Amino acid sequence: MNALISADLPALFAALVAFCVVVYVLADGFDLGVGILFLLAPRDADRDLMMASIEPVWDGNETWLVMGGTLLLATFPAGYYVLLPAFYLPVMTMLLALIFRGVAFGFRLQTRRLRWVWDLAFAAGSMVATLCQGFILGGLVGGVTVRDGMFAGGPFDAFGWLGLACGLGLLGGYALLGAGWLIWKTGGPTQVFAREVAHAALLLTGAMMVVVSAWSAIAVPEVAARWFAWPGIAWLSPVPLLAAAVMATLWRRIWTGGDAGTFVLALALFLLGFVGLVVSLWPYVVPRHITLWQGAADPQTLAFAGVGLLLIVPIVLAYQAHAYWVFRGKTRLTLG
Repeated sequence: MNALISADLPALFAALVAFCVVVYVLADGFDLGVGILFLLAPRDADRDLMMASIEPVWDGNETWLVMGGTLLLATFPAGYYVLLPAFYLPVMTMLLALIFRGVAFGFRLQTRRLRWVWDLAFAAGSMVATLCQGFILGGLVGGVTVRDGMFAGGPFDAFGWLGLACGLGLLGGYALLGAGWLIWKTGGPTQVFAREVAHAALLLTGAMMVVVSAWSAIAVPEVAARWFAWPGIAWLSPVPLLAAAVMATLWRRIWTGGDAGTFVLALALFLLGFVGLVVSLWPYVVPRHITLWQGAADPQTLAFAGVGLLLIVPIVLAYQAHAYWVFRGKTRLTLG
């Protein structure tokens, strides 16, 4: 019985790390998307409304990024000490961009004359953070150089063409989430603007999903064997088929669907993409080198981390659920 529990714990904690990551991507994705779309908005009043729509909820979203990173360190130290050196530059750049973006968010509300500077800073921080996440994702999909259990590549290995394609895909995907959020939470000209840019964001997202999938199938034989060999293709083919169906439905409903429809469908598209990523990387914590069971901490550490999660995760979920409930409904600016 103990042996069975020890064997299952790494898979359970891998699922918890994945849960933290996907909640971060979905929660922080839409407010990064609002930042990506920020400079495209035609009027300053639109930008004010865009800011107001995310102000009550955006600061809690990055809690999941911190939680996921901390959980990876505590439960999969082998993965942490291999992956952190591999992605040190994009990770640090992403964190600096998120900090810069937060500063811009606060200062924009306090100035008039130099507001355009903070508008630019907010948009730039959002785009740089998103591109860095794309480079990290591309490095995971393409694999990192490992020798004797340690990272053996260079500091710029993550900045490849596959990472750039993933970054462009995330720019489109986050912009789509941001547009969906604005369609749901705003009205009038701002909502019309969001509907107009949603089609372009969906096209970019779909194109980069195809490019990254094809690139992975050609460049990574193990991924190709998993997705295109029998019987894997029979089990996994519903994922891209469902993604194509969601994109087609989303394309038709951007103008004709309910206000929340675009946002919900964009979330579904991200979830399907995440399922495809998990299937491609399973069962590795360091792709093609270290499995979950090889890289996991000892059972006592996992049990200790599990107790902490049982206390913390419900509190964070309850806090965010309460914030979204309190600030439900359309966002409107109060004119002073």
